[in-house]
This record gives sequence, structure tokens and C-alpha cells, in this order.
Amino acid sequence: MNIGFVGLGRMGLPMTKLLIEAGHTVYVNNRSQQKVRDMTELGAIPTSSMEEITQHTEVVMTCLPDVKTVEEIYLSESGLIANTKPGQILIDHSTVGIKTTNLCADGATRAGASFLDAPISGGTERATNGTLTIMCGGDETSFAKVLPLLEILGQTVQHVGATGSGTAVKLVNQLLVGIHSLAAAEALLLGAKAGADPQQIFDLVNTGWGQSFMLARNSEVMISRQFEGDRAQLRVILKDLGLIKELAETVDSSIPLGDLTLKRFIEAAESGLDDLDPSAILLPLEDESNYKIH
Repeated sequence: MNIGFVGLGRMGLPMTKLLIEAGHTVYVNNRSQQKVRDMTELGAIPTSSMEEITQHTEVVMTCLPDVKTVEEIYLSESGLIANTKPGQILIDHSTVGIKTTNLCADGATRAGASFLDAPISGGTERATNGTLTIMCGGDETSFAKVLPLLEILGQTVQHVGATGSGTAVKLVNQLLVGIHSLAAAEALLLGAKAGADPQQIFDLVNTGWGQSFMLARNSEVMISRQFEGDRAQLRVILKDLGLIKELAETVDSSIPLGDLTLKRFIEAAESGLDDLDPSAILLPLEDESNYKIH
């Protein structure tokens, strides 16, 4: 199948590589031309515009960093929807808000195309080995057509309902990511300051009812203090928490823990931690407690 992929970032690049390895013809587009060249060496076909990428493909996937970029790529005069073809399926793997998802879906429908909101979860490691979790909203018939493609990228792939459902499930996921990250930092610091060994705290709690994926993921980083790296960034979680706040206000749902977590992530970003790993939410807590995990 001829597939377009726009956005060769931390997640999009390994996803594109998997599609190429599976034997598909993949047309790529990205702001950083070095990444385009890297994919071209693996067999991808470079494109210079959304018009070019849509005219050669049956399906176009995107994986973009923020709302502004998604709306530019989909909704601008030179964007995907302005250049899409009847029957084409557009799939957005980005994490955005319900408003943006609906705008893209409405625009695609008016153009005779289909739009699926299919956010992903699992990080770069699972994007690389094709074991992502993919939650997809939109037309079920379109989902069935692209399911074989999504199964190349994900181990858990589900259609979760109408347009916006995939976005909603992803934001629920990110709400828990944020809350659990803050909770893991608070708990590990408390135990360490009380005299327990941080590694033993993790080893034991991770087999008990306090277990969580973010405890497992973040404890290693917090104990080693390797907050700099390319796995994830605190500012991405902050962006998602802002979208969660917007969703909660839209549906009039109380999120007291989400509000507190957003506040703490805002403070962390404003103190210069925004480019560090999300587990760096520990650092302000350490300052307040006058104690560092070691």
C-alpha cells in the first residue's frame, strides 16, 4: 500500500521504519530534512508538500508535537485536508484536544475523506518494536481498512468509538501519567528521607498494591538521577495536562488531582526543568524537603 507519513520525530520515525520494513511504500514529509534523508536511505520517498504526499497515497498518517502543528498540517490552505482525495483515510497519532480532532474530522468529511484520531502510548522503545497501544476514534469502516497497518505499529489496537473517543482515552491515559509521576516522586522521596533505601522501596512497592507503570519507569531515572536524555520531556506532559484541563472544563468534570498535578508541572517548567525527563518533577520536591535521593 502507498502510505504517507508526516512527522518523523521521536515516535514517528521508528513507526515509519516499521511500515517500510513491512513492505509498504512510504512517502514522508518532515520539517527536519536530515530525518527525511535518513528515511530515504531506508527506502522512503521524500515529498516537499502536503499536496505531493496526498496525491501519491491511499492513507496518510501524522505524528506531530502539538496542537498548533496539527492544525497547520491539517487545516491550513496548503494542508492535508485542502489537498486530500475522496476516499482517502487520514490518521492522526498526535496527542491533541477534542476541539482540534473535531475540526480535522469535519474538514475531512467535507472533502470526502475519512479522519481517524488514533493517539499512541508506549514511548520510543515500543514505537521501535511495534508494541504501541493505539486507541482509535472515528468511522469503524475506515478503521477496519487500516487495521492491518495499525497492527504493524501496535500490540494493543482498539476502535473505541466515534470521532474524539481516541483523543479522550489518550487524555485519560496522560492524566494518570502525570498524577502517577508526581505520586511516584513524592513517595520515593518520603521513604528515602525516612531512612529506607530507594532501590528497595521500589523493589518492594513494585510488587505490592502501590505498583504503577510510572513508578517502575520513573524510579530508575530518579535513583540514577539521569534526568537528561531523549526518551521523554517534562514539557510534553505539561502540554498534555493543559489539554486535559481543557477537556475537563468542556465536559464540566472535576479533576482535583489533575489540577494539582498541572500546577506542579507548571512550576517545574517555569524553574527550567521543561526539557528534562518527566521524572524531574522530583527536583522541586527535593528542594522543599531539603533532601536529595541518593
